[in-house]
Amino acid sequence: MPEIVVVGGGFAGVWAAAAAARLLKETRQGVPGGAGETGGAAGTAGPEHTVRLVTPEDDMVIRPRLYEADPHTMRVPLDRILGPAGVRRTAAAVTAIDTDWRTLTAVDRTGGAREIAYDGLVLATGSRLVRPEIPGAGHLHDVDTLAGATALDAHLHALPDFPEDQSENLPEDQSGNTPTAAPARWTAVVVGSGATGLEVATELVRRLRTIAAPHGAADRVRVVLVERAAAVGASLGAPAAPVIARALAGLGIETRAGVTVTAVEAGAVTLSDGSRLPARTAVWTAGVRAAEPAGLVPGRHDEAGRLEVDAFLRVTGVPGVWAAGDAATAPTGHGHRTVFSCQYAIPLGKFAGHNAAAALLGVEPEPFAPGPYVICLDLGDAGGLYATGWERAVQLTGDEAKKYKRAVTEQWIYPPLDDGPELLRQADHRLRTRRSNPV
Repeated sequence: MPEIVVVGGGFAGVWAAAAAARLLKETRQGVPGGAGETGGAAGTAGPEHTVRLVTPEDDMVIRPRLYEADPHTMRVPLDRILGPAGVRRTAAAVTAIDTDWRTLTAVDRTGGAREIAYDGLVLATGSRLVRPEIPGAGHLHDVDTLAGATALDAHLHALPDFPEDQSENLPEDQSGNTPTAAPARWTAVVVGSGATGLEVATELVRRLRTIAAPHGAADRVRVVLVERAAAVGASLGAPAAPVIARALAGLGIETRAGVTVTAVEAGAVTLSDGSRLPARTAVWTAGVRAAEPAGLVPGRHDEAGRLEVDAFLRVTGVPGVWAAGDAATAPTGHGHRTVFSCQYAIPLGKFAGHNAAAALLGVEPEPFAPGPYVICLDLGDAGGLYATGWERAVQLTGDEAKKYKRAVTEQWIYPPLDDGPELLRQADHRLRTRRSNPV
């Protein structure tokens, strides 16, 4: 049975499966805009063509929201997304891929292994946080996965029950400032000042104050942002720097640039300059790589482990395999390539799924054509930041930017549930999931 197999249940995987199912269905029905419009023979795909999603998870995690409170709610059931569109799902983890025989091995939750044959394979297995090998690394929290974000949330809510720190009853200094030995219980150290680190740090101010307030300790919350580079937020571009600096200062977030964490204890974090910060909470956000399944496919990989793909998202030198989302490094035009981001995962998935189905049908593929690159940050109670283009030109700040960010993450990126026709409509690679400009 000819089958397109999509590996990965995140944004790229879901939209790849939906896009493949859309083209197969439209071709069977001879619908304009399907194969007939792109040069194939309408009606040539029989009912035996299928799309299968392989992932060990039951839910699609809304990963861009895991820095928020109540992260356990940031998920939607895969079967309610893809089931109504006729996509089959296999709950298993891929452990081997044979691109010569076009088969993959997947292990289910009972430990049972099965072989799955494919005619076209879309690898959309996402990325993973690179955790440091330092003493006490087990004390580090993260928001990379639903499990990690949920564990951090539980940890924060358990802080009031922690033993009192010796520093908690220290008096303020003569200037009225909190002493250097601030309460470890209400201190959080966030490592990395990329987009994730900034959103974690700024949101932690509110989250910690909300938890500390019933105990009369809201004013004792301390958040420290640590960055190895010489400047905080440098990866987000020079135009964004003053906006970020104002936001951090307004929230009272301390910054430590040019250093990193060298050790972690249950109640302290040691930095590379030898300083030791009393802190019950440490969150690591620095460093991302393509998830391990990408390494199972031969071909060229970049320094982050992503598979190199051509303009049609075909893996270089590996027939029958496409890559999407954080598993791929794809050209975006003007000398740039995709970055680890939800904004690229969705269109990459749509184009990869469409082109995998097109190859099965003998239809001309479509070159990847993403929308303009943007930066959209939630900066907690300081508002937000919206910038466009690779030059990162700032367009919105404050409440307007935050409103736009919330619209993106709370509405636009969610796929429809229990509505196969609407999912397939939105899976058209020519449609934009997000708007190019804020309203």
